[in-house]
Amino acid sequence: MSGGPGLESLVDQIISVITNDGRNIVGVLKGFDQATNIILDESHERVYSTKEGVQQLVLGLYIIRGDNISIVGELDDELDASLELSELRGHPLKPVIH
Repeated sequence: MSGGPGLESLVDQIISVITNDGRNIVGVLKGFDQATNIILDESHERVYSTKEGVQQLVLGLYIIRGDNISIVGELDDELDASLELSELRGHPLKPVIH
């Protein structure tokens, strides 16, 4: 498989993806292609708010087009499990403007 640099080492790992429209999607990287289109399994979107805790919307098997990806990062399982997402507050990300 070819694609973005370093993605090979993240296959079957939990990753966090920030999209150009400001969404944060977390899931298990199952595959990708030369255009950095990615396939996530067991995925969910984390929706941030300044008034409520983080909501997690279940997406399941999910494909994200490479041209809509801003950032891909590995997720630390232990650190993520220790977070109380219902207590976190934050402004939603704004879309990337080209």
